[in-house]
Amino acid sequence: MISTGQLIFALCFVVAFVIVMIFSYRKDKRLHKKHYKNSFWILVGFLVFVGALLLIKWYLK
Repeated sequence: MISTGQLIFALCFVVAFVIVMIFSYRKDKRLHKKHYKNSFWILVGFLVFVGALLLIKWYLK
């Protein structure tokens, strides 16, 4: 079982990790907009590709 100390540590770790991630993202937000301008289309293409693979799998079953 998980002890109370472990639960408190996990909660503090998650809170600190989320705070650091938010701070880091805000710090690099301008750079992300400059260098990763059209990366959304890569995600869309990847999802379409995975969807096509799933459709082919279900069709051939």
